[in-house]
Amino acid sequence: MDIITLPSPTNVLRVAASLLSSIVERHRSDKRRAPPAVDLHPTFGFIPAEPLPSLPSNFQAWEDALAQAPDALCLGEDKSRKALGLLTAGAEWRERMRSLRVLDTTFLETDVRLQQRAHLVLAWLVHFYARSIPRASDDKTPILIPQSLSIPLVRISNLLGIAPVLCFSDTVLWNWEKVDPSLPFSPDNMRSRHLFSGTEDERGFYMASARTELAGVELLEIIENFRTLPNRTDTASLLKVSKDLVRLSTVIENMNDAIQSVRNSCQPHTFYWRVRPWYKGSDADGPDGPSWLYEGVPDSHLLPLSGPSAGQSTVMHALDIFLDVDHKLEKRRQPVPSPGNKKAEHGFMHRMRTYMSRPHREYLELLDTMPLTARDLALKHTPLREPFDNAVKGLQKLRDLHMRIAVLYILSMSKTTPPDQDPVEDCDQERITAARRGPVRGTGGNEVSLLLKAGRDATKRTLINKHH
Repeated sequence: MDIITLPSPTNVLRVAASLLSSIVERHRSDKRRAPPAVDLHPTFGFIPAEPLPSLPSNFQAWEDALAQAPDALCLGEDKSRKALGLLTAGAEWRERMRSLRVLDTTFLETDVRLQQRAHLVLAWLVHFYARSIPRASDDKTPILIPQSLSIPLVRISNLLGIAPVLCFSDTVLWNWEKVDPSLPFSPDNMRSRHLFSGTEDERGFYMASARTELAGVELLEIIENFRTLPNRTDTASLLKVSKDLVRLSTVIENMNDAIQSVRNSCQPHTFYWRVRPWYKGSDADGPDGPSWLYEGVPDSHLLPLSGPSAGQSTVMHALDIFLDVDHKLEKRRQPVPSPGNKKAEHGFMHRMRTYMSRPHREYLELLDTMPLTARDLALKHTPLREPFDNAVKGLQKLRDLHMRIAVLYILSMSKTTPPDQDPVEDCDQERITAARRGPVRGTGGNEVSLLLKAGRDATKRTLINKHH
């Protein structure tokens, strides 16, 4: 387990209080918008300080269905003997989902933690339902999500201001419990509560992301220090910014170490064939893949239904805003974007904000209003350029290593065969061929290699001195 250095509770409490005060003040000046409830913990960042509570008894049917799903279901594309043996149990589970009545969610409207739990439970149920249906690889018929799941999920999602599908929050931020409930929260005393595959590899994958979030908490303090500087031209302020930029390089390195910890806890083959397929979203198979339709929800084909992605981490977005990384290619920087950069989805990172809860998205919107970024200040004051560029280089290294992980866990694994093959199944060639058809896409439907290279290159263009 990596050792993650977190800022002192006193400092971060001060920062969080300042952040809350500034956001409230900003929104008081805009009569059209109410002050947001900032869901930002002073020590744990965007992860709640305590595990989410289970839903009240009148929603027990949802909790029971989620508890039963791992034992009753296998991936619909799985042709192993175990999967074939679960066909009846899976069909019965999905029939129970279709026969459930639509529960009234009014009771949840006053408790944001219960809303988050409801979103998590319903989103997991939707993915269990959609991804467990046995289908031929060439079947393009839309998948109909029953109204017992779709209607309450959309209602809860509207309350939270988050997409009505499995999100990064559901798999990482909200999906944890204490290993020992009698001990306080710590990276060593938390583990993922829900798993699709039941494997420790899946748990390791989620926990690597959770450790990255915790490693990034100190970044929020650095950003707040910068954002609230009363004067950005005096010597004392510039010295403070310089020291914080040096500190930021260490924070990014800690985040990098946390991301890389996935190599020790999650096997690539298990991840690609047994974990990743469960949380792929409606558009994960590209524009020609079968879409999901939400029964009882008007215009459900317009809903944002991509699956969870690391691109939905608010910490990573905040880092990009602070350093002024231009993912949209709106600024004239060198080197000139490559054809592949131009082909990638320029608005991907901004689109991923739809998959964050409203308070986290509003935090980023607040950062967007900063009149000056760290890069702007470094351009004006030469002594800041070296520590700024060192921080950018750290982020570039992080994205380089992220690309290597993607190659190892996704691109390379797409050329392998599924696990647990039985000779009688003729090696499940249909499943293998389907996995290899066309470009390898992320859970949100984007071409993985194009997207990650574009992010890495956008970071490189953020450097001020391109020659050191």
